[in-house]
Amino acid sequence: MKLFRLRDLSPTMIRFSALRRLGLGALLLTSLVTAASARVDQKFSTSATLSAEARTLVQLLEQAHYNRESVHSGDYAEVVPNYMSDLDGQHLFFLAGDKGAFATQYGKNVYWNLSALGNIDAAYEIFSVYETRATARINWIFDELKKDIDLTANENYLADRTKAEWPATAAGADAIWHQRLKSELIAELMNKKTPDEAKAVLRKRYERMLKNLGEIDGSDLAELFLSNVARLYDPHSTYFSASSFEDFGIQMKLQLVGIGAVLGVEDDYCVVKEIVPGGPADLSKQIKPNDKIISVAQAHSEPVEIIGMKLRKIVAQIRGSKGTTVTLTIQPADATDPSTRKVVTITRDLVKINSSRAHAALFQVPGNDGQQVPLGVITLPAFYGPGDANEPDAEKTSATKDVARLIAQLKTAGIKGLVLDLRHNGGGFLSEAIDLTGLFVRQGPVVQVKSSSGEIQVDRDTNDLVAYDGPLAVLVDRFSASASEIVTGALQNYGRAIVIGDTSTHGKGSVQTILEMKNMLPQLSLSPVKTGAAKITVQKYYLPNGSSTQLKGVVPDIVLPSIDDYLPIGEASLPHALVWDEIPSSRFEGHPLDPKIAQPLREASLTRQAKLDEFIYLRKNVDWFKARQNQKLISLNLEARRQQKVADDAFRKTIEAEKAELAKKDYVYKEFRLGPPLPPRIKAVKKPDAKAADGEDEDAESLLDDNDAYAKVDVALRESLRVVNDAVAMGKDHQYWASNHAPLTAQLGPES
Repeated sequence: MKLFRLRDLSPTMIRFSALRRLGLGALLLTSLVTAASARVDQKFSTSATLSAEARTLVQLLEQAHYNRESVHSGDYAEVVPNYMSDLDGQHLFFLAGDKGAFATQYGKNVYWNLSALGNIDAAYEIFSVYETRATARINWIFDELKKDIDLTANENYLADRTKAEWPATAAGADAIWHQRLKSELIAELMNKKTPDEAKAVLRKRYERMLKNLGEIDGSDLAELFLSNVARLYDPHSTYFSASSFEDFGIQMKLQLVGIGAVLGVEDDYCVVKEIVPGGPADLSKQIKPNDKIISVAQAHSEPVEIIGMKLRKIVAQIRGSKGTTVTLTIQPADATDPSTRKVVTITRDLVKINSSRAHAALFQVPGNDGQQVPLGVITLPAFYGPGDANEPDAEKTSATKDVARLIAQLKTAGIKGLVLDLRHNGGGFLSEAIDLTGLFVRQGPVVQVKSSSGEIQVDRDTNDLVAYDGPLAVLVDRFSASASEIVTGALQNYGRAIVIGDTSTHGKGSVQTILEMKNMLPQLSLSPVKTGAAKITVQKYYLPNGSSTQLKGVVPDIVLPSIDDYLPIGEASLPHALVWDEIPSSRFEGHPLDPKIAQPLREASLTRQAKLDEFIYLRKNVDWFKARQNQKLISLNLEARRQQKVADDAFRKTIEAEKAELAKKDYVYKEFRLGPPLPPRIKAVKKPDAKAADGEDEDAESLLDDNDAYAKVDVALRESLRVVNDAVAMGKDHQYWASNHAPLTAQLGPES
């Protein structure tokens, strides 16, 4: 049995429909004569095939979904406001009265229309209102851009309106839109545009939005509407239209080939959902998950802004021939000002298994006696298996085999302890998670699987052999999900490792399956008409002790300061997420870390966190980020924003100077890799007189060497090595031994 690959590509990527939130318009109650329109008037209606698929989707959800007992017919009314929010993600377009009107007209009958009639005309009618008013609003924007816009008033704008109410009146919508235009104009002016140039950028943006609006077709809307139905049950269930499903496998590869990033669209912005390990984006170290891509430029061409562009078109812009370059303008995920930009140039390439395979390093860490202690680190990007890549040796390798090889190399090099780094590991094959856990423990349960019918299956490691029995730590973050959480939780259950990292892992403890509609509908199986598919959650995972990894994830034994804990990362941030629960414990020979081991290690770490310069540096970053995040309102006064930028730049300069000093204290290490050497990192070429873009880290590149797999001043990794070092030292004192073996080591039988 294996973890379902769709989920493992990205724990946060839950939508693949062609239409994403297009809403940048605000609703006008009065009818306006427009200078431009989205499309020639076109009326959509529910086709016979789509009608059959809609009825079948409801039947599948009610009969096969893991969470089917928790959703009732009355809950289907939520589909209407949720669909409105998908169209108008920033709540700028519809008015508050529309929500009530649509609820009255459509909400009460959603379940009946879908389950009995297979009718989704409500989706088309709501969109028709959206399209008409969006067209009017965009023309209103064109008129406003012809006027002088005052950027001297002391007023603020709520930049994130996803949780705000829709405007109560048309006048209220106008007021919000005046603020939005000012905010967008300031963002361009802060990036060295003249007022005329800034207005021209905005006009092109909304011209493109108008064009994109006219390209939306009925299947896009059906996919969006029916996906909202599926997401009533959990955030990872969805519906694929015929065109999306036909191209689904190719789409996933297309989003990975090129720069090596999984992309999505949220509120009109292209968002980097995942960085593919070993791909060009990963090797460049210039792009991070949740970064927003603002524009795309081909070699020797002007950048094309992609705000409001459909995902397929964005992917087409970023893709290209191997060896060609693409330049992206990025709004960093941790930017506290929406005007922050960073320009990144990447050379396109294929993602190869050799560059995304596990790798390791031998670090020399100072011991308490002043001597250097050799400690190993194994970094595992994903739980890949034999069929994960089109490489000549694909049939010969897997995550477990590679980690075993690296363990052997590190043991030969004389390591005294080991850190298994699962940060940003989004999962993979369940079979690999089970086998890899077996490298560190004797045979026993690794994970329990509960089906939608309540049946529980225990998956076990059956191999008595242990590849590594020495002191072990597992390093995780909020991006560690799925199979990562299973391995981490199992090793924690067995008391085999101490877990270190963010306040918790991702919390993705469910698995989905794909069901093709033509296989569910005999009358469609022979039809030439193409059909769609449903992705439905059918199982949940539990640790050997019966605790679910769903929602809560795995809680580390030692928590480190992290910006991740203040970002909307994790299952708990998703609507309709499945609940956390427990099932009976399986029978396994293990128990959590003895307090006489865990407590001294935790206290020693807390002491270091309180006094070491690197933690002071880290907390400065976290505190600064928290303060900026708490500033929900941004100033619409240009001079005030410029002053804020000066202060922010001064802070960044100070922080980078501290980082450069701390980097001098990094531990010396030797890297171990499987396969051929990696190509040099791809760096953006800077012009001799070029200055860093607003918010760009000028010194980041200087702190990275070509093919240096370990970032400078990796505070979490450094502290993990220290914790393992502490465990090695404790192992020399028998008062810290538990169950007749040293701290964080495996209890072995004679057969091992």
